[in-house]
Formats: sequence, structure tokens, C-alpha cells
Amino acid sequence: MTQTVDRSTRVADLAAAADRIRHHILDMGEVQGQGYVGQGLGFADVLAVIYKDLANIRPEDPEWFDRDRVLLSMGHYAIAEYAALAEAGVIGVEELETYGSDDSRLPMSGMSTYTPGMEISGGSLGHGLGVAVGMALGLRFQGNAARVVNMMSDGELDEGSTWEAAMAAAHHGLGNLLCVVDINQLQADGPTAGVLRTEPLVDKWQAFGWRVVRVDGNDISALLSAFDSVPAGDTPAVVLCDTRIGRGVPFLETREKAHFIRIDEHEWDLARQALRAANPAGSN
Repeated sequence: MTQTVDRSTRVADLAAAADRIRHHILDMGEVQGQGYVGQGLGFADVLAVIYKDLANIRPEDPEWFDRDRVLLSMGHYAIAEYAALAEAGVIGVEELETYGSDDSRLPMSGMSTYTPGMEISGGSLGHGLGVAVGMALGLRFQGNAARVVNMMSDGELDEGSTWEAAMAAAHHGLGNLLCVVDINQLQADGPTAGVLRTEPLVDKWQAFGWRVVRVDGNDISALLSAFDSVPAGDTPAVVLCDTRIGRGVPFLETREKAHFIRIDEHEWDLARQALRAANPAGSN
């Protein structure tokens, strides 16, 4: 997406968007009293940059043929995806109030059949990158210059299907494929390093033939530089984003069991107060 604003304005606008995404996540989470809130808060900066700066989409036409395909491989991040889609204008902010309700277009796990802008149904971890490879190949055969952006979790790096897809993408020279990995170092069964050690990730992705950049996923300016450094090319690219679960809400950042968080009724307003204290210039 071509940028015409100066760098400082670009960063400030995206930081404000990330702040709104975090507030939307808390509002939706409060409906259920629990959920994958921590991942959403941690990934909000990345989502803001992807949907407000990187991806070429038309909010009024989610099925536009020449759109960039943005895939949510980790379907349990749906709460964050909906917030980002609302921020991008694909769905209305008022619809977020229906999250997880009967007959809602916003189920608790991402479903492409229900939600505008949701390219795939996620949840079976390790499938997203394989689907992305197929999409990227298909776009090439069609002569379509659109890019495929596959967002995935670090837990998906435990899956052999992910590395099969990574190898295939490099073999076919899919320069129209960008993978974005959320490295929050936590899985359902505990810390990622304790479940299955995947480091050194930069070396591994490079060995599979990918262009690689690793970045602080909670630093908007650094994210912009990272994405700017890996435009579409002759080989696939991956941006490894180190994020912190619960980012912006200190008592959630340090919560011991943070993969699926249960938040007490009185804590939701405390969480909003923490976000406002962290970003007093925000709109919420």
C-alpha cells in the first residue's frame, strides 16, 4: 500500500489504531468473561500495521478479486481479528457487540463462511501456511499481483505441516507470500520452549530458503521498518514478531495462566484504565 504521509504521522496513526483494537478486544471479551484476550492484546500492533498500512484491501468490497489475502491461521485469535476488521472498516464497530452470540457473524473461532474479510476457517493449527501456499500459487497462475499474508502463532511451528509448506513455498519461489509469526512464547500446554524448542528460528527459516526479519512486535516503528524491508520479490518472506501476551495491561502481562484468560468482572474496567494510562492520547 503506497504511503503519502510522513513517518511520524504514520506511526502515530497506527499506534492509535492499535489502541482502539485493544479496547475493542476488551469490550468483546467482557461479553464472555474470558477468552484469548492476552494474545489479542499482544498482537494488536501487528494487526494495526497489517490492516491499516500493509494490506491492499477494499473495506467496502471484502471479495475484491485483486485484494491481498490476509489469512488468520490461528483461529483462536478471532477476537483480535474482528477488532482489526472493524478498525479497517470491513465490519461495523457496533457489530462487535454480537461477538460469540447466537446467530452472530463473529463466532469465537474464525470462520470464513460467517465473517466478511475472514479468508479461511482457522483453528486446526498448522494448516494456514499450506493454504497460503496454494493461494499464492493460484494467484500466480491467474496473473494476479495480489499478495498472501499468512498470520500464524509460534505454536504452529511445532507442526510438521508448517515446515512442509515453508519448503514448498521456497521451492516454487513464491515471492507473493508473506508469513507473519506471533512469537509470544506461550501455548495451551505451557511455555513454547518447554513444549517443543523451535529456536533458532531465524536460522531455520533462512535454511528453508526464506527472507527473514525478526522484530519487536509491540513496536510500531520497528514493525513498519520490518515490513518495508520485505516487499514482494522472488522468494517468500517471513516476519518473526516477538510480542508480549496481555500487552498494555500489566496485571494480564504477568498472569501465570494466560493462554485462555478468565477475567473477573471488576477487572475489565481496571484493564481499560491501564490501557488509557499507557496511551493517554488514545481515542478511548
